[in-house]
Amino acid sequence: MARVVLAMSGGVDSSVAAHLLIDAGHDVIGVFMRHGEPPATACSTDRSQVAGGQQPGGLAIVSHRTDHKQGCCTASDAMDARRVADRLDIPFYAIDFQQDFNRIIDYFVDEYTAARTPNPCVMCNNWIKFGRLFDYADSVGAEFVATGHYARLETADDGQPALLRGIDTSKDQSYVLFGIERELLPRMLLPVGSFEKPEIRRRAGEIGLAVAEKKDSQEICFVSSGDHAEFIRRRRPDVDLSGEVVTTTGQVVGTHDGLERFTIGQRRGLGIALGDPYFVVRLEPETNRVVLGTKEDLARTELTADRSNWLVDLALNEPTRCTAKIRYNARPADGSVERLAGERLRVTFEAPQYGVAPGQAVVCYDGDRVLGGGWIE
Repeated sequence: MARVVLAMSGGVDSSVAAHLLIDAGHDVIGVFMRHGEPPATACSTDRSQVAGGQQPGGLAIVSHRTDHKQGCCTASDAMDARRVADRLDIPFYAIDFQQDFNRIIDYFVDEYTAARTPNPCVMCNNWIKFGRLFDYADSVGAEFVATGHYARLETADDGQPALLRGIDTSKDQSYVLFGIERELLPRMLLPVGSFEKPEIRRRAGEIGLAVAEKKDSQEICFVSSGDHAEFIRRRRPDVDLSGEVVTTTGQVVGTHDGLERFTIGQRRGLGIALGDPYFVVRLEPETNRVVLGTKEDLARTELTADRSNWLVDLALNEPTRCTAKIRYNARPADGSVERLAGERLRVTFEAPQYGVAPGQAVVCYDGDRVLGGGWIE
């Protein structure tokens, strides 16, 4: 029986993941990751439920009585996670990751103010869920870290652990896991990836979990209002990103109040009527200009990316057939990927792609297997 630290969000996926891990005979420890301001009242540190457990450096462990309202990982989510843990009779802890989440928030704001489109969920997985949470797992003698992501881990024909798409293609989350360190794959568990979402909800109902019909979270967890531009302005009140809106020919057609409101490929919410459909084709941080063009102006058959992470061995400067996703919700596109020097890569597409946005991740696949990816330049 292996000890497993499970990230519990209070949602149905991680809740059923706990049930599946218990059924598989694992010793499960549930963890809720707080990222808000510390609660006003003192929190007890209770490690009695974890045999041999100790507080990892820099992490404040909050007892399972998580009834304080804090940040945007809401108190109600923490309470839902605690109730599931109580129902399944597993120890549960809330851990203060505020400092680590501040790093993600700074990245998020910095990218938008540099006219790039960030993906904080990928960074959260890289830095926290499959980063700092491993530190906690080591401190309590846990062999594995698990989450409720819809992706799979299997042993490939080459004998190496492989990250695969989830069975439910409409919920597949392998894209946001591409940046995990390859050496950690043998210590990861993704219990729900072999199921479709309706089956997960059905199982939650069968075992009497109150979260069986809880809606999935759709917003960035630390942007509680859903308005990321307003959030960025509160974090950077002295930064003025307003400027002109121009066409690809240089014609000024309006003004805007901030680059942070736009992303490459955007069509709606431009605030300008030009008759024919126009899209954001470029953002210019040096001038704060938003450049509009036609769909044809968006077309790209090649991209480069930096800060790549590979989950397989690829030879340098040798194109490899693949499918590639340029956004989380994009369809995989046929093409090839070439590993370049200096943690860079190049993807060449068979057909033009629209909305290739600097700052987003490109993730490459061989069938269902994640090869790796990087951050679009």
